[in-house]
Amino acid sequence: MPISNTRVAEHPFLEGLYKDGYFPDHVVDKGKAILVALCERIEAERPADLAALYRLTHAATEEFNALEAEFEAADSEIETVAREEIGGDFRFVARAYGFEDADTEDLIATREW
Repeated sequence: MPISNTRVAEHPFLEGLYKDGYFPDHVVDKGKAILVALCERIEAERPADLAALYRLTHAATEEFNALEAEFEAADSEIETVAREEIGGDFRFVARAYGFEDADTEDLIATREW
């Protein structure tokens, strides 16, 4: 399902990771796919409140947790720069869908990175 939110559809997810050679593009692509799928789920399920949004973002965060092994296999890791970039994109998504009060740490509370 294509994303209908124009602001989200045009957003360069994980742009900073693509610009940094430490992060392999083929793994960053998987992270971007997680974020795009999160947006598709938000549009399909239309969470009514922050609790419902957090359930969706926590599921996406769990997918990033699983992706950590792929970063490590490619001699990389989800470290400070990556954490900030990923967290920033979660924050962007929440705000783009009208959840201005979403806390970034709560959005990614299930992270292991």
